Amino acid sequence: MALNLTQKIIKDHLVSGEMTPGSEIALRIDQTLTQDATGTMAYLQFEAIGLPRVRTELSVSYVDHNTLQMGFRNPDDHAYLRTVAAKYGIIFSPPGTGICHQLHLENFAKPGKTLVGSDSHTPTAGGVGAMAMGAGGLSVALAMAGEAYVIAMPKVVKVNLTGKLTGWATAKDVILKLLGMLTVKGGVGKVIEYAGPGVATLSVPERAVITNMGAELGATTSIFPSDEATKAFLTAMGRPEDFTPLAADPDATYDEVVEIDLSALTPMAAAPHMPDRAITIAELAGMKVDQACIGSCTNSSYADLMAVADILEGKRIDPATDLLIAPGSKQVLKMLAAKGRIDPLLDAGARILECACGPCIGMGGSPVSGGVSARTFNRNFEGRSGTQDAKVYLVSPQTAAVTALRGEFSDPATWGEAPAKATLPEGAPNIRHLFLYPKESGEDVEIRRGPNIAPLPPFTPLPDRIEAKVALKVGDDITTDHILPAGAQITALRSNIPAISEYIFSRVDAEFVPRIKKLGKGIILGGENYGQGSSREHAALGPRYLGVAAVVAKSMARIHRANLVNFGILPLLLVNASDYDRIPAGADISIDTKTIAPGAVSSITVEGVGPVAVTNDLTAKELETIRAGGLLNSVRQSRA
Repeated sequence: MALNLTQKIIKDHLVSGEMTPGSEIALRIDQTLTQDATGTMAYLQFEAIGLPRVRTELSVSYVDHNTLQMGFRNPDDHAYLRTVAAKYGIIFSPPGTGICHQLHLENFAKPGKTLVGSDSHTPTAGGVGAMAMGAGGLSVALAMAGEAYVIAMPKVVKVNLTGKLTGWATAKDVILKLLGMLTVKGGVGKVIEYAGPGVATLSVPERAVITNMGAELGATTSIFPSDEATKAFLTAMGRPEDFTPLAADPDATYDEVVEIDLSALTPMAAAPHMPDRAITIAELAGMKVDQACIGSCTNSSYADLMAVADILEGKRIDPATDLLIAPGSKQVLKMLAAKGRIDPLLDAGARILECACGPCIGMGGSPVSGGVSARTFNRNFEGRSGTQDAKVYLVSPQTAAVTALRGEFSDPATWGEAPAKATLPEGAPNIRHLFLYPKESGEDVEIRRGPNIAPLPPFTPLPDRIEAKVALKVGDDITTDHILPAGAQITALRSNIPAISEYIFSRVDAEFVPRIKKLGKGIILGGENYGQGSSREHAALGPRYLGVAAVVAKSMARIHRANLVNFGILPLLLVNASDYDRIPAGADISIDTKTIAPGAVSSITVEGVGPVAVTNDLTAKELETIRAGGLLNSVRQSRA
């Protein structure tokens, strides 16, 4: 039987289940990654499992999110991460070394390997043909413990690329075009697999831009074949031995096919406040821009910044526009320095930031009040920049550089000749000596725990009946940023569930936390695509700690739904979307949990409304996990 690329990797890693779309499968995981905003909790969970060492081929702990050290909390977390890595056999990447996805692509990602990471943009590694998936921290902790990663067998969408990028069009415009076509929920339950003659025209850094932002489609992951471009990239990174050719069979079939002609693309942007609000840059011509930011795990590669340096050479940015640039890794920075391409950035007036996530998650670099910011990042959710009323447009590095020079968006037809595409230099500088590699045994390592690191709170099993009020009613496309905002103040509390829970829904309804504390428990009523965005499991952990027992919504995003299950929150789906309008905030709801069966229709009783039909997409194992009070309880019980 002919197989596509996705099916080949799944078949090679299948522990249990049938490769039928929608059915539950369990996969052997080769690699894991964490970043510090989610990693501290993931390692606390791994410690709770009680194993002396990780059981993966490779696990890496990156520090790239919480690098603003305003007080003791972040550095204490980093000390914990460094020592826990040494104890349990995990490679540690210190703060400032770079962004996890850029570093993993450069140093560790391999074609055909499975990777789960506690960050939703883990699919970046799909640029070299890895099957890389974002997950909650607990799922990553279990993968490190050697447990299989359980997902629904995805459908596979073939994106057939033809033609070749020309002029000012870039890889960023490919994914913005696809987001405009499919929307932020168009990839749910699917893998986006790229194929066609256009693939060969794209370098690995360009492919990684596309797979990185595939997370915004809600996709399980995105993947490119491993070919001569992959071989050239891995050779430039000093690891040609990691190359394996990998492609779909010529007569492979797909569940859907989408066509994109690369030759027809022009520079695009995602307008506020969703990544799928795709428009052309020409449509924005004349709009003043207060800030341009270049970097993030999407667009901080050597090729990206070489293009920016060429555009800025001998010029000065508009005096009313700030330009911030964050290289993706110290390797990128060293390559730029070796080519003499840092001076053009500095001389143009750009601010060079640390090799870290930075402004992408509101960690510094916020725009002015009501400001317009052109950012090369992957998300433009309201308030994510750190400025609640800012208007963020997602663009390519080339667009951001030209915009910073002119102080406004302008028609690309007026930009002149586009910079040549940069290729990786031979003998690129190796920075792998900066990673801290664990010794064969970690028995003598003492783990450092600062006062901000709180023990995991215990969670009780699911009761036979939930009697609770609708503590909050929210609309469509509620993101994990809505549920738990990012930013320096809040993200520093990720290792302290009681403290961080004080900010749950704080930017949606400032009274939510005191209200649910008074109620003691509650239910969230949501619209379409509830929980899209980041993989942050704290957006489930925090509500669970506060007493959220169930979420009833029209539909849910994959990772957040998995996180709800992991922490024992019952996810239910309205059978009739119109019932959403009938259920008011504050209504009393009764749920007989004993009658709920996997994938079956049941009913909940709503005060003043009557019975409301709900269903679920839970497997028997997931329902068992929820009944146990969460995955950690379930694993403990199975190991007892």
